[in-house]
Amino acid sequence: MLVSKSSLFLVILVFSLFGCSHLPKREVLYQASTIQALSAGDYDGQITLCELKEHGNFGLGTFQGLEGEMVALDGLFYQVKVDGRVHLVNKAEGIPFAQVTFFDTDRTFTVANELSYADLSQYLDKLLSSKNIFYAVKISGLFKYVKTRSVPKQAKPYPGLDQAVKEQKVFEFHNIKGTIVGFRSPEYSKSFSVSGYHLHFISADRRSGGHLLDFQASRVKIEIDETADFYLSLPTNQEFLGLNLDVEETKAGVSE
Repeated sequence: MLVSKSSLFLVILVFSLFGCSHLPKREVLYQASTIQALSAGDYDGQITLCELKEHGNFGLGTFQGLEGEMVALDGLFYQVKVDGRVHLVNKAEGIPFAQVTFFDTDRTFTVANELSYADLSQYLDKLLSSKNIFYAVKISGLFKYVKTRSVPKQAKPYPGLDQAVKEQKVFEFHNIKGTIVGFRSPEYSKSFSVSGYHLHFISADRRSGGHLLDFQASRVKIEIDETADFYLSLPTNQEFLGLNLDVEETKAGVSE
């Protein structure tokens, strides 16, 4: 049987497209910049929100100039500003740091007993298959108490995160429905990420939220997405290239 050159070309093209798939993988935690760069004061956005959305529908981060806290849930991206108000963000906002993934629930737990932020690590770590991979964590329900914070936009020359959080505003809520959004990262990732749990909160009515500092709940649903692959996108601006990214010197302020 004779095959024309055009037909042969089409076969090769189809094989190259589908024989080895290049479609984006969902089970990837995508991170823009490093937490050490953010801690050192690199608050200029190196990726736009539009670009970030291509890598996930769930996650957290911050915005240009460290203005407020990001909560990404169900494909919508929210900004919790220092006045405590929540804004739906759709524009090409600059993002200096973020972690996102496409959330697909692998395991679900219902917690009937009292659970606090201090209990979370001990409770969840016993249920995880390994401490050496990344996990996306979603906790939803009625919370007896939630404590969050947000940080105001910084002016250049940018201070380090340990100084910026001194201007933070703290919010406390009681008997509030909402969702905790975040990740559990392995201990070895502390050289580029937040090891352990890094969590943000948003209320069910989308009016309150922020970086999670504490919570207490009596009955919540916990969903876990095991994420074995990790992708780190590093900035190329001069500020980042010239930073001192010594871990011990730049970790302050992340969990405060």
